[in-house]
Amino acid sequence: MAQQEFELVIGDKNWSSWSLRPWLLMRQAGIPFVETSIRLRQTDTKEQILAHSPTGYVPALKWRDAVIGDSLAICETIADLYPAKKLWPADPLARAMARSAAAEMHSGFQNLRREMPMAVLEKHPGEGQTEEALADARRVVSLWRECRVRFGRQAVEDQGFLFGLFSVADAMYAPVVTRFLTYDVDLAALGDDGTARTYMDAIMTLPAMQDWVRGAEIEEAAKSPV
Repeated sequence: MAQQEFELVIGDKNWSSWSLRPWLLMRQAGIPFVETSIRLRQTDTKEQILAHSPTGYVPALKWRDAVIGDSLAICETIADLYPAKKLWPADPLARAMARSAAAEMHSGFQNLRREMPMAVLEKHPGEGQTEEALADARRVVSLWRECRVRFGRQAVEDQGFLFGLFSVADAMYAPVVTRFLTYDVDLAALGDDGTARTYMDAIMTLPAMQDWVRGAEIEEAAKSPV
């Protein structure tokens, strides 16, 4: 598939957690696309997004004169189109659990999202750590450990991710990794035995993740007054 077949419309890299997910998946998998960035939190943001997607939300994947909205739908589409990239685990049980984990992230953890919004370049230690948000964080830590112990470490190719190889599930949880760093969440206090911390290192050292952070820095610098 040629580069011009995909256009991914995203929001600010510092803030847009939903944009990060498909962007990271496609970049890490080496799938070329044209990137269109819409600056968020502006008076004309909605209007600009509607010029690309009828939902009025980012991300949106433009492909074959169609628009696929929603991060998980985009990731599922890419995984279907590129089976050789192994973006879901091959084992049926592992794949089912990876889909379950991705769906839980997609529909859950509302308190964590609200109290500790993604801000990749920022540091807000201790902020947003309400009882409800930390309960969500505790569940994330537990889920990561379960996936790594039962599936990741048992995988034929274990590269340190939830199910061994980098997958859609990892793309879905990448914004949570940045949240834990931004708000300096005490993972040990949430039951982490080191598994979550090691997993976070694996995500943050991904070349594509580092590219996203650099992109955020460039965007933020461009916003600053001269």
